[in-house]
Amino acid sequence: MSRTVVVAPRGELATVDTSATVRLMSRLLDPAPAVRAAARAEVLDAPHRQMPPVLFALSENLVADGAMPEAARWFYAGQLRARYDACRCTDTTAAQALAVLRDRFGEPVNRWAFADPARVRRAAVRAVAWDRAAPHDYDHRWIALHGMGAFTGDGNGVSTPSAEWAGVAARVRADYLGGLREVLREQFGQRFGRR
Repeated sequence: MSRTVVVAPRGELATVDTSATVRLMSRLLDPAPAVRAAARAEVLDAPHRQMPPVLFALSENLVADGAMPEAARWFYAGQLRARYDACRCTDTTAAQALAVLRDRFGEPVNRWAFADPARVRRAAVRAVAWDRAAPHDYDHRWIALHGMGAFTGDGNGVSTPSAEWAGVAARVRADYLGGLREVLREQFGQRFGRR
């Protein structure tokens, strides 16, 4: 028998509001095409203002409409931003949120993208370029709500110093592209390892 236990965030985590994200994700994944389309338009109007889980849900929304190149782009953008947020979080256990999102939303996108190395490379490069150019206008502390510190800590000091963030972002992007090159090399051979 399982039961849900609700834990109220404390400290600065009590100010992290994910309710709009939850509502928007629900609309993106709604069975009604008109609701999904309206939610998609809302996200695409200002994707830089959305927490990464919304970008993951956007990818599923686009998969449902057969827009696979855009689905892959936004899935990888969500993945990249979630990695960045995890790296800025002082609670390393919060990174588990990325695995949950990847497992929930990744299969159809990765199946399509990895059928052709040019597809996955193009989608990932587009995601990185967008991430580099677009501001991060959302509360990056959302990810801290998924770590053990949200349950056991005082909810304060959940982010690394903001002076470090530019370096963290550059490292995450470089590691992301480096990881992609390695996966392509393993799956498709040496000729796909470098661009």
